[in-house]
Amino acid sequence: MTPFNYYKLGGSLEYQHPTYVVRKADSDLYEGLINGNLCYVLNSRQMGKSSLRVHIMKQLKEQGIKCASVDLTRIGSHLTPSEWYGGFVSELLRGFGLSRKVSFGTWWRQREFLPPKQRLSELIDDVLLIEISGKIIIFIDEVDSILGINFKDDFFAFIRACYNQRADNPEYQRLTFCLLGVATPSNLIADKNRTPFNIGQAIELTGFKPAEVAALARGLEAIVARPKAIIEEVLKWTGGQPFLTQKLCQLICIYQNSFPAHHEEECVKKLVQTQIIENWEAQDEPEHLRTIRDRILQSPENQTGRLLGLYQQILHQGQIPADDSPEQTQLRLTGLIVKQEGKLRIYNYIYAEIFNQTWLDKVLINIRPYSQSLNAWVNSNFQDESRLLRGQTLQDARIWAADKGLSDLDRKFIDASQELEKRDVQKRFQAEAEASIILAEANEVLLVANQKAKRRIKIGGGVLAITLVAAMVAGIWANMMVKDTPQWQKNCLCQ
Repeated sequence: MTPFNYYKLGGSLEYQHPTYVVRKADSDLYEGLINGNLCYVLNSRQMGKSSLRVHIMKQLKEQGIKCASVDLTRIGSHLTPSEWYGGFVSELLRGFGLSRKVSFGTWWRQREFLPPKQRLSELIDDVLLIEISGKIIIFIDEVDSILGINFKDDFFAFIRACYNQRADNPEYQRLTFCLLGVATPSNLIADKNRTPFNIGQAIELTGFKPAEVAALARGLEAIVARPKAIIEEVLKWTGGQPFLTQKLCQLICIYQNSFPAHHEEECVKKLVQTQIIENWEAQDEPEHLRTIRDRILQSPENQTGRLLGLYQQILHQGQIPADDSPEQTQLRLTGLIVKQEGKLRIYNYIYAEIFNQTWLDKVLINIRPYSQSLNAWVNSNFQDESRLLRGQTLQDARIWAADKGLSDLDRKFIDASQELEKRDVQKRFQAEAEASIILAEANEVLLVANQKAKRRIKIGGGVLAITLVAAMVAGIWANMMVKDTPQWQKNCLCQ
């Protein structure tokens, strides 16, 4: 195998592929299935779930355990229950090598009077547990491909019932299942009136650790001067994410002359920047980064807002406490976020460089009508109230948010805006009340002044009247005096 095809991008790694990395999940899954536990490996895309299944199945078969794998994408989802269950039964017969002993078409048609799920139950009772001795393990891959069909709750409830059956039928102790896909246990049975899918053992599938990647480093031995130093720098950028780690190792093989000894850090950084981060949408082959983007943006609209809001908190704070809420779980299933030591953080530096604040701002402009205001408010440490919404803008935001699953940050912003509007209204009412009081006081002062003026006018009128009367009396008296005065006195007075 040449260095250029040593690494494999996309698809499952065949058994004993030189780049297969053995992780803790390998031993956890093997032991869980050997002990008869229902196990589920539920994680984001391109984390190595199917490769893990291939390797564990091979190990189990080497121990004499009968295994079969059903990839649900082979059956499809736009089918009637009868068609879908028929496809599942056909895959089981073929997987266990029983298709020659049991003619599927004949067997299925003979039971057309039974509901499809009951026919599957009869296959287990009358065929698998009869024809196969010893342990039987059924791997069901890509379970997320049927989360949208209306009878998926029945199917996963049936799997749970197989475990409940162990109490009544010891033969069911030999049967176990392993579920793999991009989902959560709560996704499997969504009907609130049913018992949730609360059984089984979760297998945690983490990224590659430095102590686990010797197989990857071997592919670089003839390529670079210091393979171990190179692989350490690779893990710093990828965080051990399986697909990205394989891709970066393959890029190093292609650009092998660019990694002189003791310059590993700057050389790997340059390679990441030029071959992965810059113009990332065009260089994303096989597709990986666009899958993460689309899983966020193509969520139902009432989830997209919450996922982006949650991611914004992590982007601003670096990490947040993990509480396993539905929103956090859905964001983790995109692959963008990882849970470590009880905290949620961005999985790796490559994701952080690509899905940065600039990218988030562009996306949020199409999601939130108030993105710029919210960002400015956050950047002010939630202190700049001029950035909060008011009036019609706030009303428009309320209408937009009515059917959206808002993040805590969105809710905090809208609540703060509503509180500010409430205070503004209270201030306006208070101002109006104070103005009313001032106006009432002014009217009272004016009334008193008018009353005083009227009293003064009355008094002034009386004085005037008295004065006029006195003047008139004085005039009359003067005239009388003149009439009674002798003529010689008048003459003297005139002289």
